[in-house]
Amino acid sequence: MPEAQVNGVRIYYELAGSGEPLVLVHGSWGDATGWALVMPALAESFQVLAYDRRGHSRSERPDGKGSIHEDGDDLAALIEALDLAPAHVVASSWGGSIALGLAARRPDLFRSLTCHEPPLMSVLANDPEGQKVLGQSAGSLQGVGAKIAEGDHEGAARQFADEVAWGPGAWDNQLPPEAKAIMVNNAPTFLDELQDPDGLGSGEDPLAAIEVPVFLTGGSESPPMFPRVLDRLEKVIPGVRRETIEGAGHVPHMTTPDRYVQVIAGQRA
Repeated sequence: MPEAQVNGVRIYYELAGSGEPLVLVHGSWGDATGWALVMPALAESFQVLAYDRRGHSRSERPDGKGSIHEDGDDLAALIEALDLAPAHVVASSWGGSIALGLAARRPDLFRSLTCHEPPLMSVLANDPEGQKVLGQSAGSLQGVGAKIAEGDHEGAARQFADEVAWGPGAWDNQLPPEAKAIMVNNAPTFLDELQDPDGLGSGEDPLAAIEVPVFLTGGSESPPMFPRVLDRLEKVIPGVRRETIEGAGHVPHMTTPDRYVQVIAGQRA
């Protein structure tokens, strides 16, 4: 099992293909297996790296609370350890928040950055309509966090799937058993994310200074919180491009993988 020691933590990773480096950064609850439906196609054109973020699945889960800054440092160290810089980075959800933060600090590591629906809710601080949308999700997130703290990891994962990320019935009708098991196993990492004071972003100034080419994607079927965040990011990040993936939701690499690969490859054509 390939592992790299970065920032004092063992990180599991997979490499496939050849060509320009492309790094996949997964979101909350998941791991590298979430990219299984897109990695082979991407590996036809790129050298693709997928990895389990610290605390997730096959990577080491150190004691204490994790932070988005640690995740960014891990991503930087892994790119450097595997001699992949500068790399195209494709990131989903919380992984997008990690990658945007790193791009602001270390543009030398990036050829480009593609982010699908990063939950950087801090950018909606001055958006009254955005705050209303966030208020609708706040109760669900509090409930998810309370369940994790109580040890009800499956209940937390179910609530997150049905009320935050995908929609009613997703847990029972959309997620395969293996995906559910991964979410239940990785539930404690989501509590760390909820409790991270910088997890929802640190304002617009760092984003406005990003020099990396950024491509934002969203799903036409995603919950309303995500397009509100993308609307604001589109105004803040210099030179950003954006595309809505029709028929997709919050995890297009799992639900509409062929279309997602086309979008990723097409924006580099």
